[in-house]
Amino acid sequence: MISASATAAGTVHPLVAQLATRHGFVELSVESFDGWANEPGRALVVFTEDPVRYKETLDLAVIAPELVRAFPGVFRAGVLLPEAARAIAIRYGFRRWPALVVLDGGGYVGAIDGLRNWDEYLNGVALLATAPVTRPPSVGIAVRGPGDASVHGAGRGGIE
Repeated sequence: MISASATAAGTVHPLVAQLATRHGFVELSVESFDGWANEPGRALVVFTEDPVRYKETLDLAVIAPELVRAFPGVFRAGVLLPEAARAIAIRYGFRRWPALVVLDGGGYVGAIDGLRNWDEYLNGVALLATAPVTRPPSVGIAVRGPGDASVHGAGRGGIE
């Protein structure tokens, strides 16, 4: 749960805090992430950033619960606040904030980074709901050929 002290201190925007307090997302820390991520089943993790710098974080805080509801029983959901998100993001190679990462038993399935249209989220999450575990993309210069898909994971790397 988003800590009461963090919310009271104003360090967590109320929309982000609601992911845990209203929608049941598990607040993850650097220390708790691996244990939670390695549990069996599909997991959808919201990587937040400072909403002052990345206003899209607030949009994703509203969208993510709707995505979980659109796929009932498919995902357990977690949220990483900015400091923890920055520390863990390097593992998954996404390049834009905020991001959703889908894991299965701790293995990387894919990511959707940056803000998207609702249809892109639905289609991307639908693909990631059944895609196999794959190797996370490395951080660096994207190399693509003509017609490459834009979903990280699901046989490639993520929605770019």
